[in-house]
Amino acid sequence: MKRRRPGPIRRIALSTGGGDAPGLNAVIRAVVKSALHRGWECVGIRDGFNGLLSPGDYPEGGLLRMTRETVHGITHLGGTILGTTNRGNPFRFPVPVPGGGVEEKDRSGDLVAAFRREKIDALVAVGGDGSLSIAHALAGKGVRVVGVPKTIDNDLDRTVITFGFDTAVSFATECLDRLHTTAESHSRILVVEVMGRYAGWIALHAGISGGADAILIPEIPFDLRRVADRLAHRFTAGHGFAIVVVAEGAAPAGGGRTVAAREAGRAERLGGVGARVAEGLHEIMGRETRSVVLGHLLRGGSPTTFDRLLALRFGAAAVRALAEGHADVMVALDPPRVRLVPLAEVSGRMKTVPLDGDTLLTAREMGISFGD
Repeated sequence: MKRRRPGPIRRIALSTGGGDAPGLNAVIRAVVKSALHRGWECVGIRDGFNGLLSPGDYPEGGLLRMTRETVHGITHLGGTILGTTNRGNPFRFPVPVPGGGVEEKDRSGDLVAAFRREKIDALVAVGGDGSLSIAHALAGKGVRVVGVPKTIDNDLDRTVITFGFDTAVSFATECLDRLHTTAESHSRILVVEVMGRYAGWIALHAGISGGADAILIPEIPFDLRRVADRLAHRFTAGHGFAIVVVAEGAAPAGGGRTVAAREAGRAERLGGVGARVAEGLHEIMGRETRSVVLGHLLRGGSPTTFDRLLALRFGAAAVRALAEGHADVMVALDPPRVRLVPLAEVSGRMKTVPLDGDTLLTAREMGISFGD
């Protein structure tokens, strides 16, 4: 990979954008300590890029000076001390208009000017597909940027895994363990809806680990009657309950995804498919069925050991990449190492569950239904 020959780095900025994920604070700590170790100054941008684009909204200032004291003891904390937003795209920034409402305006030029004004030499951008696409576009405007992949959904391409995924799956599995007991006690079918957007990674991994009888994912359109047939065999065999895990982006064959809300300037918000599946199974089977939505519970809490270490490795690698002269790249896990991939190869791409992958084949061989 070719390196640029940029000027020396004296001051870097750090931003966290999109949905929160366990491990963000670990990345922040690693970036700050690694930068300070090299003698660089480090500042954090509040709420994505809002701290630079709307500094008047922050009485204490839109930039946070990052010191060793600032990041002391934050590795185990969920969330992000810098704040985050999924409404702050500088290329489509929401601006109030007279008479009410908002319109989208390209404020990327304002952001680049703010970097120059604040004497920021480079940026570490932590985020999912949307944030990293923005980072790549900023690189096209001359910003020296390295991206760090973050999402509980594990749907970013060119990295084996993203931090936050292991924590989300671990918690979802724990919830399934708990739901087994209440489902068995009441002889019910329990349908558990999990996050994941248009990829079924969380549902697949948690569903197998948590002993689900059926797993419905976006990659496989489902026929609810086939799911009901699988559950009927289970009841005939003497088991008085069943667990179905549904990814929020799953859809029936010939039908569309269940959308909870659509807002201008934002991606559609998925949700509600769990309730639809529960209602449909009740109608087909005549058995008591309940639905549970784990939702944002999957985003919260302390990161697992795996996610903490991965986040720390990503943060240190991002600073190391800048020190070596790289830009417009993303750090990625390619076991046993962290490598660099061009942001152009990540932007606008999604990693979905491979239908011939070992994990999905394992589920099929164990008799788990995917509704197909």
